[in-house]
Amino acid sequence: MEKLYPLLFESLLMPKVWGGSRLHSLFGKGQASSQNIGEAWELAAFDHHDSMVVNGFLAGNSLGELIEVYMGSLVGEQVYEKFGEEFPLLIKFIDASSNLSVQVHPDDHLAWESHKSSGKTEMWYVVDATKDAKIYAGFNKNTSLSEVRQAIADGNLHEFLEQGVVKPGYVFYIPSGKVHAIGEGVVLCEIQQASDITYRLYDWNRMGEDGNPRPLHIEQALKATNFDKSDEFTKPYNASDNTPTPLVSDRYFTTNLIAFNRRYDADYFALDSFVALVCIEGAFSIEHPSGVEFVKKGDVVLLPAEIKQFAFVPSEPSKILETYLLEV
Repeated sequence: MEKLYPLLFESLLMPKVWGGSRLHSLFGKGQASSQNIGEAWELAAFDHHDSMVVNGFLAGNSLGELIEVYMGSLVGEQVYEKFGEEFPLLIKFIDASSNLSVQVHPDDHLAWESHKSSGKTEMWYVVDATKDAKIYAGFNKNTSLSEVRQAIADGNLHEFLEQGVVKPGYVFYIPSGKVHAIGEGVVLCEIQQASDITYRLYDWNRMGEDGNPRPLHIEQALKATNFDKSDEFTKPYNASDNTPTPLVSDRYFTTNLIAFNRRYDADYFALDSFVALVCIEGAFSIEHPSGVEFVKKGDVVLLPAEIKQFAFVPSEPSKILETYLLEV
């Protein structure tokens, strides 16, 4: 069997009523004529969505197929033991040309009880934002079920949420139960549990593509909601060049920011997990035992768990999000 190597994937483009064209203008995804692409799924293998490899001898194979064949060699022995042939994360880009709904995601218990699925905890890294673009995340005070119901009826639920103008580089942690909305003008990378369960609480009185209001999921959402005041709005961090900067670490994933302007040697000997890299700025090559792979802005790369040493060599100053499973 030929040796594994860093894998690149084809984007799965998702039209949305709130989508736009900046995933093409920023990353070259899709066609210039595409005006409503809201999401680009970059790494997924669950619920009939399966990323396809585009580089090397494995090109044309899906991520799910490769997990079936390579098992722990690809994703890590402990990861494979727990998740089997389902990849545990979904990594995507989002382009909000108008506000996304005010929404919430269930935790593992509720999601399994209602959908036989994992819950959805996620993090965001803002890649681009227009002037005055906002994020809404968490309640700005302790609230109650009755207050939230009334705010939904009054059409002002967003006024109960922490909100602020954002800039590229802002980081948000959105655990299950945290009510949130991505505002008009934001483009971000989302790293999350492998789940597509979303409960809408409020949709800005928007019409769907069929001319009717999009459905809300108020009772399910209220059952999933944490009504306490949010502990924090953004995730603060202090980045330094050529060294990992921790952003988020929980039971579902660990994500670091690496900004590098010279050769960066990475080793993962202490890790029993795949590593996913999201290039959010610049371009670089990955040197590995079997050769070299070239990576540009907007690419997502899966580093197989069995390979423990890589060198990232930038052709220009670059930034990547590095994600793996630390707790399995």
